[in-house]
Amino acid sequence: MDPEFEKAIQRNPHLGEYVKKFMQDNGEDEPTFMVSLSKEINKDKVNIILPVGDPVFIHLYGGDELGEIRYYGVEPSLNDLETKKYDAVLSIILERSATEPVPESESDLKDLITKLLNETVEIGAGGDLDTEVIGKFNILQKLMPVQKKIPMTQKEYNKILYHIERNIIGSGPIEPVIRDPYLEDINSIGVDNVFIVHKIFDTVKTDLTFGDEQGLDNWLRSMSERIGRPVSDARPIADGALPDGSRINIIYSIDVSRRGSSFTMRKFSEVPVSIIQLINWGAMNAEMAAYMWMCLENGMSIFFSGETASGKTTMLNACLAFVNPMAKVFSAEDTAEVQPPQPVWQQLITREDGPLESRVDTFALLKAALRSRPNYIIVGEIRGAEGNVAFQGMQTGHPVLATFHASAVSKMIQRLTADPINVPVTFIDNLNIAMILSAVYRKGKFLRRALAIEEIEGYYEEIGGVATRAVFQWEPDTDRHKFRGLNNSYILEDKIATKLGYEDKRLIYQDLFLRARILEEMRSRGIDDYYDVLEIIVNFYKHGIDGLPFSV
Repeated sequence: MDPEFEKAIQRNPHLGEYVKKFMQDNGEDEPTFMVSLSKEINKDKVNIILPVGDPVFIHLYGGDELGEIRYYGVEPSLNDLETKKYDAVLSIILERSATEPVPESESDLKDLITKLLNETVEIGAGGDLDTEVIGKFNILQKLMPVQKKIPMTQKEYNKILYHIERNIIGSGPIEPVIRDPYLEDINSIGVDNVFIVHKIFDTVKTDLTFGDEQGLDNWLRSMSERIGRPVSDARPIADGALPDGSRINIIYSIDVSRRGSSFTMRKFSEVPVSIIQLINWGAMNAEMAAYMWMCLENGMSIFFSGETASGKTTMLNACLAFVNPMAKVFSAEDTAEVQPPQPVWQQLITREDGPLESRVDTFALLKAALRSRPNYIIVGEIRGAEGNVAFQGMQTGHPVLATFHASAVSKMIQRLTADPINVPVTFIDNLNIAMILSAVYRKGKFLRRALAIEEIEGYYEEIGGVATRAVFQWEPDTDRHKFRGLNNSYILEDKIATKLGYEDKRLIYQDLFLRARILEEMRSRGIDDYYDVLEIIVNFYKHGIDGLPFSV
């Protein structure tokens, strides 16, 4: 057995019990213990235990030889007696917590839970206290001024502490997947249908369950209260961000969601995906990234457009590293998702609840941002009248970056010029660039790709519409990106080169290829951490090629 696997089992007896039962039930070999996964992993036969933070582990099992890959959460479980003890202890802790100071942080809350648990239980003999005694104990708790402690073993104590912290501070039944660093999305329809989108294995079904409809409804109400938008039968839909930044959409009540209450959660990554990682994954190439670098460095307005789950926000966050580090940035969003690295960043969030007069929408946030003279304005997603304000901002010289739901430039323009956004078609050229992104299924693999970067020249009466140029195009047969704008880029030559005072506008392409070489050098050297990549870009801003840690 792998030494690390052995140590993990010694620390976590429930893991050893799980592995033993799995091997007996399936006639399988011992799972492989892996602390990290690779995209190159052999998917023909997968039998992996992945640690995600004691006492939780993930078991991935399946593949071409074994059927579809399944996802199992391995965590301490409570038997019937331990569940009774858990209920009794939790009831006492919640009652006593009312007289305690309000914790100021998650760490303080953990300390308070441990303190109250230690005051409630006694570790040692008597761990097999039966259900009837526990029931009588609960009644005595309310009648006696001096309470006795609930006896339990050290093993029971560890399990019960984990479940209390999991359910009060953590994410309840979905705690195993929330800890998984390879998680992208969670989607649950009803009590048992919990699916995830995994960075390595795409969509997989989990064994996680909420027990029954009541358990699921209680969990959804708890999550909705965390985002400050409580759900009920009268108000069954809620959308917002959890304290860790993860975005959740809840559809509560069987009247609205016929197959049971449901939710979709998009996991928040504290460290954004870097532009080098996106190049490594094939989402774009170095020349495309260098083009975005040139455009963001020189104040172009860009929309990241695509369908749901096409990677718009991920791409936006990665590209924000190209914005001048000294720029003053304002963001306006419904849910906090953008993560600019610039130190002068004002983050504005809508307020949808409360009296009508106290609500603040994206439209109001954008108007406030324009008065603050930012260098860049970022709109999390343009959906309505705020789009008109965004274009007014572009007209006054403020570069605007935003995500948008449209699968092509023509459809993006149709949406922008129609209700409820209503941007006059003659104003469309205030937007300089649209990057079109999509989730594609190619040769059995689910991929995210930048399909095109298109430049917007403007509206021409003679053609009866808006003229655009595709400077980059993804070729699905080769899975490569072609630079069609070489010596033919309206933005690079007529906007940026003119702004920088180039006599020969074609020299602007040398600047682009220099940046492409810098990005390729980072890639070849394995420099792909977001902050490592950002540091190199910032040093290039400050010192040019002399600030690079390598020669190009």
